[in-house]
Amino acid sequence: MTTHVEHIDRPLRADAERNRAKILDAAAKVFAERGLDATLDEVAAAAGVGVGTVYRRFADKDALIGALFENGVDEIADLAGSAKEMENSWNALVWFLEEALQRQCSNRGLREVVAGSSYAAARLDHAKCRIMPAVSLLVERAQRDGYLRDDVVTADFAILEMMISLLGNKTSASAPELWRRYLRIILDGLVTARGAPSELHDGPDDSLLSDVLRSVHHHSRRQE
Repeated sequence: MTTHVEHIDRPLRADAERNRAKILDAAAKVFAERGLDATLDEVAAAAGVGVGTVYRRFADKDALIGALFENGVDEIADLAGSAKEMENSWNALVWFLEEALQRQCSNRGLREVVAGSSYAAARLDHAKCRIMPAVSLLVERAQRDGYLRDDVVTADFAILEMMISLLGNKTSASAPELWRRYLRIILDGLVTARGAPSELHDGPDDSLLSDVLRSVHHHSRRQE
């Protein structure tokens, strides 16, 4: 009897785990496209499961957002860990910033989770404990090797990331690579020595600038 129950339970647990992974993957895509206003019905449809299955894995949308937040924190921490293994400390720091910002700038839902959701506000200390020590190691190593100016601190990079990712999200449809221009300008101000300025991506035209300003103004009005 016991053997029969164990034989039945194992595939059920595997199915549940597969469904959870499908839901998280679908939620990341749906929130990236539509932001956190997307519904669990939309997530279920994108995952190819019934909405009841979503509720069996996650009690409500906040729980699903929480799981995505934790995944995002883990991914950024893993990137910092991978960068630490690179031989050149400046290249490691630059690679980490580019990879982390690529995820932030291309994913509207992740940006909203990090910047504005109630779940994120409650878990920021946890996120800092996971990510900041790893980033600090990259910063300290680049400073020790003489690549990075000594008067910057790890918290500077968190603020720079917020600035650039906000721009990246506002221009993700019209100019998806524009954020890289400003990252390069900032990096040129952080490195201690460079033979020549970095080559920059194309700058914004007047039309794009107007769109960005309107978008930021609209965002600010929503926050009031």
